[in-house]
Amino acid sequence: MSRSKKNNKLTAIILGAGLGTAGAVLLGRSLTGQVTKFITTRFMTEPYNENLWEAFSAGARITPQVIVETNIRSELGRKISRPFGGPKKFPDFSSIMFNVDQLSTLPTVLEKEIDSSVVLGKLANRPVTLDIPILISGMAYGLALSDKAKVALAKGASMAGTATNTGYGPFLPEERAAAKHLILQYNRGNWSKGPETLKKADLIEIQLGQGATAGTGEKFHRKDLDKKLIRLLGLSPGENAVVHSRMPEINSPRELGNLVNRLRETTDGVPIGVKIAAGNDLEQDMAHIIEAGADFITVDGAQGGSSGAAPILEDDCGLPTIFAVCRAARFLEQQQVRDRISLIISGGLKTPGDYLKAMALGADAVAIGTIALWAMAHTQVFKSLPFEPPVQVVFADGKDKDKLDVDKGARNLASYLLSSVAEMKLATMALGKTALNAVDKNDLFALDESTAKIANIKLAY
Repeated sequence: MSRSKKNNKLTAIILGAGLGTAGAVLLGRSLTGQVTKFITTRFMTEPYNENLWEAFSAGARITPQVIVETNIRSELGRKISRPFGGPKKFPDFSSIMFNVDQLSTLPTVLEKEIDSSVVLGKLANRPVTLDIPILISGMAYGLALSDKAKVALAKGASMAGTATNTGYGPFLPEERAAAKHLILQYNRGNWSKGPETLKKADLIEIQLGQGATAGTGEKFHRKDLDKKLIRLLGLSPGENAVVHSRMPEINSPRELGNLVNRLRETTDGVPIGVKIAAGNDLEQDMAHIIEAGADFITVDGAQGGSSGAAPILEDDCGLPTIFAVCRAARFLEQQQVRDRISLIISGGLKTPGDYLKAMALGADAVAIGTIALWAMAHTQVFKSLPFEPPVQVVFADGKDKDKLDVDKGARNLASYLLSSVAEMKLATMALGKTALNAVDKNDLFALDESTAKIANIKLAY
């Protein structure tokens, strides 16, 4: 076949394909136009009881979140659990801005290293010094996260020079091996409380409550637990795992001091702290903790999330985190104990700006949970998405938990933490300071009167 004939044939094929594509496009446009006209005409002519737009109208009033959760309740007939907190908009740090120094106060020179370290349990026999003030919050092995997720969090925290928290699940030896600094959460269950286990902790946090679940309990049925988890929980045959609403060892506020002293003696003086959900009686709760002699207090605001909490607890209980940090810091100052008690704030914090603002308002350090999981999982969420929710790759009962790459997750978390601290250092330089813990309320101002009053800082106008 001659070259001209080949070219003519090729041209015919291209023209044919082009015409076919054009025809398909025209047909598609025609069909789309007819469907659009049909649906729009129904929207514009039918009464509401027959009009499909009624679903959008009701959804705008009730919100899709409420519609979905109403139907889940209708299906299950029991309380529902929502992971990672709720969508409710609380007062937060977004209306707070940092100052920028120019001439009256000069910015910090570029060559000056900004100190990001923090000491927890300043007067404890064995205080803990961390390279950065962002901690990984308590998330339970087995009752929430998989062992791979816990180890990845521990490795990533260690790479960044900070601490990770066991959560209220059983002590996981692999997590201890991966963690440079381990906070052992003294739980409201009956496991991981022996002297041998307690002595393996760098800090101990007595968990009385948390922002997402307040002081409520939970029962985990044995039939839903795997053999490894049952063994680490130390359950007897037929026994379920129960997280009590109260600490079994504490029946009155005065007994908290006995527990603090016992843990301090058992561990030869590691920092002993207490974690509470922030309620409107915050100062009264903190007064008991101070009297008990705790080395640090973790206050979890209402925006805190968990592996699963009832929406009523996430949406309708507790103090927003911005209220909690301001009130907690003010109370510690009034009681003149800031030199001996460290304040850790958690609950919905999610950006470097949030972290540094919480510190400026009085926190010594912040603890993050949900956002740490997102950072650790990173692109590995696509091992579950788009057909399953991303929790399936990190949860203990997740369908894709075995697909999690621990080392990759650790590197991603460490990168996130170090990136966040690098941004916090930049803001600190812009304020003419040389340490993250030197940033205070005088470096902040508010965009509205309400926030200015909450935080006791200057207004922008």
